[in-house]
Amino acid sequence: MAEKFDINSLNPAQRQAVQTLNGPVLILAGAGTGKTRTVTCRIANMIAQGANPSGILALTFTNKAAREMRERITALVGEQKSRYIWMGTFHSVFLKILAQEVAHIGYQPNFTIYDTGQSESLIKAIIKEMQLSDEVYKPRDVHSRISLAKNNLVTPAAYEASAPLMEEDKKRRQPQFWQLYKNYCARCKQNNAMDFDDLLLQTNILFRDHPEVLEKYQKRFPYILVDEYQDTNSAQYLIVKKLAGDTE
Repeated sequence: MAEKFDINSLNPAQRQAVQTLNGPVLILAGAGTGKTRTVTCRIANMIAQGANPSGILALTFTNKAAREMRERITALVGEQKSRYIWMGTFHSVFLKILAQEVAHIGYQPNFTIYDTGQSESLIKAIIKEMQLSDEVYKPRDVHSRISLAKNNLVTPAAYEASAPLMEEDKKRRQPQFWQLYKNYCARCKQNNAMDFDDLLLQTNILFRDHPEVLEKYQKRFPYILVDEYQDTNSAQYLIVKKLAGDTE
């Protein structure tokens, strides 16, 4: 049975955040001061004021945090309503979007997600095919640098076009890194596979190249909440910014 949502249980600052339903709200507070509780109460108040649960997108950074948030919201509004909220980590939510829209960017709906071991094995194979030294191009290091590029939304084409990045690779004695990155991405797509970082990169590409898809999700989610917002990286921030659109 759901608990009754009690606005009077909040302090004045929390109450102000919870009762502000339209426009951006940023909650700045230290650890253990009730930020997550404020976010969950804000969602409960949105629903109490008539918001459609399926129009609420709540993003967290860990599966544990997502589970705890859902449990708290379910206790406040009941399972019949909380079940329709799109709630989870950035990666799990964007995977859900990609699963529905991935054909727009040239993948089959049954695409797979490579774990770190699978990615590094593929990189190792490509290094061998390119006849490069795995002492210079260490698979783990290459994978880490590819991950960094993707999280900064740098595609292979953008990487190749960047004189500073190409110069840095020469100094590293890895002038073929861009080609390795390009081959890795091409092979992943050929295998109808993405890696963990693609869940951010490909969602950005999807929204960038297909404004009609972006508009669909902008209309679907009039309410977007991010727990631990300060931890967003550039790719995560850009996706949220795009989804918020003019309502940010």
